[in-house]
Amino acid sequence: MKKIIVSLSIALLTLSSCSDFIEEDNRSNAETNEYLKASGFESLINANYAQLKDIYGGEPWLFVAGTDLYSEGRNREPIELSQYTQLTPASPNVDYLYRECYKAIQRANTALYYSTLTEKTTTLTTRIGEVKYLRANAYFLLVQTYGGVSLDTEYHASPVLSFERNTAEEVYTFIIKELEESLSLLPAGAFTGRVTKRAAQDLLAKVYLTRGYETFGAASDFTTAAKYADEAIAGETLTLSYNDLWFPSTTAIDINKETIFSVQFSAGSNSSNPQTTGNGQASYFSSYLGGSEVATKAPYRSYTLLPTDFAIGLYEKGDKRWEGTFMTQAYATYYDFYTKADKTGLTVAHFYVPKWMTDAELAAYKLANPKATIHLYGSYGTSVTFSNDYQTIPVRKFDDPKAPFATSASSPRTSTRDFVVSRLADTYLIAAEAYLRTNPTTGLARLNEVRRRAGVIAATSGQFNIDYILDERAREMIGEYNRWFDLKRTGKLIERASLYNPKIKASNFDGANGEKKILRPIPQEALDLNQNKSYPQNPAY
Repeated sequence: MKKIIVSLSIALLTLSSCSDFIEEDNRSNAETNEYLKASGFESLINANYAQLKDIYGGEPWLFVAGTDLYSEGRNREPIELSQYTQLTPASPNVDYLYRECYKAIQRANTALYYSTLTEKTTTLTTRIGEVKYLRANAYFLLVQTYGGVSLDTEYHASPVLSFERNTAEEVYTFIIKELEESLSLLPAGAFTGRVTKRAAQDLLAKVYLTRGYETFGAASDFTTAAKYADEAIAGETLTLSYNDLWFPSTTAIDINKETIFSVQFSAGSNSSNPQTTGNGQASYFSSYLGGSEVATKAPYRSYTLLPTDFAIGLYEKGDKRWEGTFMTQAYATYYDFYTKADKTGLTVAHFYVPKWMTDAELAAYKLANPKATIHLYGSYGTSVTFSNDYQTIPVRKFDDPKAPFATSASSPRTSTRDFVVSRLADTYLIAAEAYLRTNPTTGLARLNEVRRRAGVIAATSGQFNIDYILDERAREMIGEYNRWFDLKRTGKLIERASLYNPKIKASNFDGANGEKKILRPIPQEALDLNQNKSYPQNPAY
């Protein structure tokens, strides 16, 4: 590869005020070089993991906005990403993953460079495998979001301001090579905070599955995706209840047996600036609930990414994910749900009526809870006219009772719960989707393992198609950062977003040159920094 590819984590400093981790160490270049060759190498590895907090802990828009499951409430989403009509290369938030992923890539390149110079410890090969996974993950986020991007595998001590664009096919080839190389370097066993072989198998399944839909995908991609998904599953069934899967942990590390990979947050690392360095996931998926300044002691909610009526209507009677996902019954003091083992005598403030509740059942509930505000089914999705708090049903699965109250929508990153990147039920559904193309009987069995844990009847072979899989992924994974990628991968983005999101029409996706705005545009500031002016923009822009 030509050595004209920019070190974007350096060149894009104009897009971010964040200091590089080496600069924070406050050593001269020579001192830093010797430090990283010796005891500082482990710090360099830790810096690679730390970058995940900025990839996943902050803005959610590129992951979930503009889809069938979420729409805006009283506070507006970035209209360009959520509705597509005004989307341009200079739009706000378009650059988020471009910037943060290239920072991760440069940190990985730096670690791999110093891995050839540092002491040959017993953990060195494992660390190399971890970094290869992290670099591959960053490139996978980039290629799904922007298409072909610049492949940079070299350590740069200073900016190089001319770079070329690789094709998406070349990027996928690199990602697969990187991950398959990592398999022989990574340890087997349960996830304890670092990348394992299982995490690489899970990511390989997703990469092969996604490439399989591309025009350049190999005929065997779906088969290979299914193989890697099954290897990651390793015969393990879903044994945790859905509630236990998400109930806030009382331990310092929020890991359970179904976690395949997650980003680690902690109160200690978040203490310097708890409004901007924690996990913001809990803040987005609800109407405003009041806050720490009032008696309810409710968590901060931004009132921006709210479940659509379609998303709420996907659940059926008996689905344990309904109660495990939503705060269907909010007490007068919100966090009593988590902190009070005995809820006898607690006052219910809000109740969200499920679609299957009969009139007689509702009448009995009102009699037993006379102080509850009753939200009838059909009145608490994004079709509602917003006027008060608790107008839409809160997604509670990311709640963190230990988090300080956020101050605003611009600084909601107060949670210290871990961010789950991949988990076992997700892998089952990836396997189901891969087998849909190759062995539908096996694919249906993978999907029905997820439904079995949810407590609902098994799907039939007549129901088993890509839309049913997407519906099941919605029921299982609402609020998790994968929906835009799911719809983009399967070619369902325009269809489902325009059908089920009240803010989106199919014509919103019409772009330049007769192209559809599926890929996000290459950020304008990245193009402006590039002295190679032949770097192409995505054709819809």
